[in-house]
Amino acid sequence: MSEVVTRGIRVRVRAEFVPEHSSLEEELYYFAYHISITNEGDQSAQLMSRHWIITDGTGYVQEVKGPGVVGEQPKLQPGQTYEYSSACPLPTAVGSMYGSYRMVRADGEAFEARIAPFTLALPNALH
Repeated sequence: MSEVVTRGIRVRVRAEFVPEHSSLEEELYYFAYHISITNEGDQSAQLMSRHWIITDGTGYVQEVKGPGVVGEQPKLQPGQTYEYSSACPLPTAVGSMYGSYRMVRADGEAFEARIAPFTLALPNALH
């Protein structure tokens, strides 16, 4: 689990291994992550884009950028929370992710809301 607040935007992440979509023989490890974004600020903020840095167990780094999340660009009023789930396949049993969301406030101010690093790992893979 990871959690961080940037300029009033709290981002919480919980990740889990999804065995039914994975194939250990083919070195395909499928991880789901569940995100909660809460606007703790005093004005609305819209999530415009995402930027992920994904690192697998060999150290290979992949960068992913795109508009919104899961096909949406949610606008959060003060006190409102937006939740979504997505997934990440990896060729290794352990990896990590972190990144940011490009947010724009009602007054036009844009900023990057951080997504703190979190681990993707098979259960009991890390001690």
